[in-house]
Amino acid sequence: MKKIFLTLALGIATITFAQQSGMEKPGKMDPEQRKAEMQKRQQEHLDKMSKDLNLSSEQVKKVKALQDKQISEMQANMEKNKEARKAKMTEMQKKREAHDAEMKKILTPEQYQKWDADRKAKMEKRKEMMKDRAGKDGFGKRKMMNKPAEAPVAP
Repeated sequence: MKKIFLTLALGIATITFAQQSGMEKPGKMDPEQRKAEMQKRQQEHLDKMSKDLNLSSEQVKKVKALQDKQISEMQANMEKNKEARKAKMTEMQKKREAHDAEMKKILTPEQYQKWDADRKAKMEKRKEMMKDRAGKDGFGKRKMMNKPAEAPVAP
């Protein structure tokens, strides 16, 4: 009986600790926390590489410089893409407003009001579906990509 109780308690404790993650959701961190977390991960990765590959101090410096260069290029690309995304969003918003104006001309006020309410309800439903799809950790599809591949079943 003691063994069963101990096993059950250990199992519950394991599940409880597995549920707690050391890192907050990326969207919930402030920029300083996010930057510190990224630097910490970069350093951990560099230390692991250094240990696994038995890198010299000169090689570690070169790898770190290469990582820093890659990060700065990624950030520059993100900024460039940010402007393009804003422009595209503005264009889409103008098209939506033009479409709404055309619909307003075609439909009666009551029909337009009903159509608009239906559209907004569908939008809310879509938002909820996207939240559910992303999962509780906020990572979306990336969460699924990190799963280990299943072993093929022998016929």
